[in-house]
Amino acid sequence: MAEENVVFVGKKPTMNYVLAVVTQFNNNADSVIIKARGKAISKAVDVAEIVRNRFVPTAQYKDIRIGTETLQSERGETNVSSIEIVMHKA
Repeated sequence: MAEENVVFVGKKPTMNYVLAVVTQFNNNADSVIIKARGKAISKAVDVAEIVRNRFVPTAQYKDIRIGTETLQSERGETNVSSIEIVMHKA
């Protein structure tokens, strides 16, 4: 899978990420990965559900990976939860 089929979810409004995923599917991408860390995880789940229920009804969850990433900050190492949602258009 090409790296351009990845959508990183952050602080922007939810619909911005929904548009990015739908655009990937409209550009003939077979699957799209939605990635998020920390507080953005719930927004990533919202993005996946909105895409599946409203815009691309043929989209299905292919894989959901959860994990922990270690980040370096001024205060030392911090563990941050992460999620990757792989959506596939049937």
